[in-house]
Amino acid sequence: MPLWEFIGWAGSVLVIVSLMVPSIRRFRVLNLLGSFIATVYNIYFGIWPYAAMNGVIVIIDAYWLWRLTRDDGERGYSVLDVDAGESLVARFLDRHAAAIAEAFPRFDRAALPSARAFLLMHEDEVIGLFALRPEGDTGHILIDYVTERFRDLTPGAFLYGNASLFEGLAVNSVAVPLRDAADPVYFAKQGFADRGDLLVRGV
Repeated sequence: MPLWEFIGWAGSVLVIVSLMVPSIRRFRVLNLLGSFIATVYNIYFGIWPYAAMNGVIVIIDAYWLWRLTRDDGERGYSVLDVDAGESLVARFLDRHAAAIAEAFPRFDRAALPSARAFLLMHEDEVIGLFALRPEGDTGHILIDYVTERFRDLTPGAFLYGNASLFEGLAVNSVAVPLRDAADPVYFAKQGFADRGDLLVRGV
């Protein structure tokens, strides 16, 4: 396959893949890359209408990525302390049962009544559930789940950076068993350190 033909196909594939990604940030990044490649391809072959269209898309994607980066600290996240037995918690668990089972395969909702539960909100939307069981000065995480559209690390950064939340729980560290975490890379990116069988983070 000639080089320029490969480049053209690569741009098209990236644009198509971007449309299948639920994360807003990832969509913008992939769409920008695909459109940029398409812009270069169309300029090289003098296809000016498509070059102009893709160039404008690149500018639009770049603008919204800048907005997302600028607004990361002000995205309207909040944490709501709830009773683990509340109907809203049960509804969230039922609605996202399959995805939760993938992210936390050993999660047992029967353990929630003995834990502290929190709903993670984005403005007026419930986007996640966080629950831990305080034991001494360590909070043992039962679940840290957010809906797919918000999996860009910012909800977790907001949660684990919320010092007042953990002060209220009288814990100075949180831990999750390594075997309970289907995605240990997520916890590593949130500042957790590998302590053998546990992933641990100071708060």
